Amino acid sequence: MPIPVFTRFKRIMLLSAAIPATLFAQDHAQQISLWPNGAPGFEKLRNQPEQAQDYWVKNINNPSITVYLPPKNKATGTAVIICPGGGHRLLVFNAEGVEPAVFLNNLGVAAFVLKYRLARDSNSPYSLNIHPREDAYRAMRFVRSHAREWNLDTNRIGIMGFSAGGEVADMVAYADGKGNLNAPDPVDRLNGKPNFLILIYPGPLAIPEVVPADAPPAFLLAANDDECCSGSTVNLLQKYRAAKVPVEAHILAHGNHGFNMGNRSKLNSVKTWPQRLADWLADNHWLE
Repeated sequence: MPIPVFTRFKRIMLLSAAIPATLFAQDHAQQISLWPNGAPGFEKLRNQPEQAQDYWVKNINNPSITVYLPPKNKATGTAVIICPGGGHRLLVFNAEGVEPAVFLNNLGVAAFVLKYRLARDSNSPYSLNIHPREDAYRAMRFVRSHAREWNLDTNRIGIMGFSAGGEVADMVAYADGKGNLNAPDPVDRLNGKPNFLILIYPGPLAIPEVVPADAPPAFLLAANDDECCSGSTVNLLQKYRAAKVPVEAHILAHGNHGFNMGNRSKLNSVKTWPQRLADWLADNHWLE
């Protein structure tokens, strides 16, 4: 059935609005270290400068979130922590961090772009199975600890990951996420489990053998011709269905890997995929 002209116009305006706003968001975003004195066990590395060029950031030794808050008249109380991809070697910070943050802000959703430690960066001292997980849990707990300041509902905080960032999101999605009630830092006492999960061409690492019954509801999207990640997306979908946990999945015919928010693609299905996410968020009451 053809999409009505007005509906198509609304979708185009919603997607295009995020593009010029990116520069504004970059100028006004605040980057906050997750640990005031540096990551535990690696405090001496916290002052090593990050490396950034064109679209990427690397040499992350002081994990942080960059804060993007929606206009107060649009704010829903929902928040998303965004994990950019980059193969655990770098972070595709602009296209898979800033751009989705601006898109979410336009929906009234607060966004926090996570700079997590990169286990495959050159000469990295970090473990793939330990430190990205620590950073993601800390980010979830840190955002919850500032919920009042940022006008957030602590039960409406999700996590979004692209490619390798999807693996990081998976690392915190399927355990109970309970904090340490005896931790000296009150942030570490809070729950780190996300309330919902958004995975865009996620990598295969950290997919559980069985999706637990209390897994967060999920939105999954990948291209069928993505040799890296379409199979892992379908695999996760099947496990969600077996667990009878709410899930929505979109497998695009074309697009391959790394199409980000679709802004640079010539394919209509890829260019408009963020509207599928907006629909899912609305249908599941996260935008109310």
